[in-house]
Amino acid sequence: MTEKLIAYDPATALIDDEEIAFFMADAVETGDSAYIARARDAVARANRVVKTSDKNGPLSGSE
Repeated sequence: MTEKLIAYDPATALIDDEEIAFFMADAVETGDSAYIARARDAVARANRVVKTSDKNGPLSGSE
């Protein structure tokens, strides 16, 4: 049986500054510059989602 994998975007879990700090500290701890860059991209995506949510009201399903 073949299992289907789904894409996971860590930006969806970065809901506050504490989560972002933990996520980035973990990325930096790896010492892998490519991984750190991807983590920074995820943080940027998370910040855009939060700004959009603040501007347009709560995201559907988060009420």
